[in-house]
Amino acid sequence: MRDRFINLRKPRAATSHADLMESPTAVLVVLAASAIVCATILILLVTRLAPVARIEPVEDRPIEIRIADIGLGTVAIPPAASGAPTTGFDAPARLELAALPPMEAESDYVMPAPNTWVEPEPTIISGRPPVEAQPRPDHIEHLAASIRNLTNPANVLAARPAQRPSVAEAPEGGIVLTSSLRPTLRPANLEVAPTLAVAVASTPDVPVTLATATPEVSTAPAFDRNANACSTRLSRAIPRRPGSASDGTPFIQTLASASGTTRDAAIAREVLRGNVPDFLRDLAPVSFTGVLPNGRSAQITICVTPDYLAVGSDRDFVRVPLGLSAAGQIAEAFDMMLPTTRMVDAIYAQADLRLSPSPMDPTSQMASTNYFLRHNATVEAQRANAGGRLGMLVSGQKKDLVLTNRLARAPGRVAIYGWHRPGGNPIQPLSTVHGAAYADYSHGIRLVSRTAFVNGQAVDLEDLLMDGTYAGLLNTDGPIGRPAIQLASR
Repeated sequence: MRDRFINLRKPRAATSHADLMESPTAVLVVLAASAIVCATILILLVTRLAPVARIEPVEDRPIEIRIADIGLGTVAIPPAASGAPTTGFDAPARLELAALPPMEAESDYVMPAPNTWVEPEPTIISGRPPVEAQPRPDHIEHLAASIRNLTNPANVLAARPAQRPSVAEAPEGGIVLTSSLRPTLRPANLEVAPTLAVAVASTPDVPVTLATATPEVSTAPAFDRNANACSTRLSRAIPRRPGSASDGTPFIQTLASASGTTRDAAIAREVLRGNVPDFLRDLAPVSFTGVLPNGRSAQITICVTPDYLAVGSDRDFVRVPLGLSAAGQIAEAFDMMLPTTRMVDAIYAQADLRLSPSPMDPTSQMASTNYFLRHNATVEAQRANAGGRLGMLVSGQKKDLVLTNRLARAPGRVAIYGWHRPGGNPIQPLSTVHGAAYADYSHGIRLVSRTAFVNGQAVDLEDLLMDGTYAGLLNTDGPIGRPAIQLASR
């Protein structure tokens, strides 16, 4: 018994791995190693990661959600590059955004007053004229001196015009010249001429307005179209029209019973294979001039199709209204975009030919293919009566599908604007009432090239619309976020 008690008081040797791990020494070693690892992680957090991730103090203020603006860097605009362009399709090379003037955050846009044209100040040339003035004839000098002194009856007589020759028939049938009498003075008793009552017929509405006079809506001063780089080079993404392609009227007639997205898909397939009139490939320039937030002035030139998107050939084409999805698909494939409301106004103001709207009966057939054909025939009659040529920049005959920030706030809708009356007021204000697939006879697809020009330098129009410096010149509600652009190009 005594030996057994002595054995219990002796420390038991570790006879297995489990006994070793349960020993006090092993526990102390594990705790020490854990402490070292935790200290190392804490030191790394304090010395390496804390300066990078700084937590701003939470303030009691409303949360602001802003669409991110893209800065354009600080490098000044370089001079225009000489030589042939280096990009694909022989198109002008687009500059990086850093090559444009910088923007100032939270700055107001300074725009020229609408409908105002400031005449340039006259240039005064000092010194003698380059050509010596010819002296006036002696009889003119004498007549001028006589008029200055009308108190002398002789001078008054000299100021009278000479007798006019008159024509009379000679007895032999010939013609001789005789002197006609001077006109007699009006009788003194004839003080007031009798008033003639003339009925003036009311002037009917002129269906076509030629852009020969300055329009009431002016977005930019006059510009030289030949000095801009808008041409067929920027429409090389449109495939060449196949020789077997159908004319516009026969093709649209095959879709007489189709509607909605089914009809849009058939038209999009035909357009994407190149069945587009050749005159639509020669893009026309439209310019905007304004003052940037940094005080510098800038001129932006966009390149647009001269008329609305059509299917067919130059001799037989039909303008095709489309839903937003099909229009965006075609625009993306052709390296183009939809216009903004300000672009639509500028296109109308600078158009070579402005047609008046021709609304049709607002029935349930407004979105039918038959209405498309009938309205296209009406527009073509207007253009022909005005002497308009294919390739002229034409506006006023359709409403536009437009790009706007409202698309991001109203997904599944289409934005419509335009159909300007003579004078520049649109029938259709900006609206997102209809669904994205809706299209009726009054809609048109005006395409704008992705290549724009800022002071003569080629840049990406999509970047300009997202930039806070330049977007104010091209859009009424400032920069357009990428979600709205993507909705209009998908």
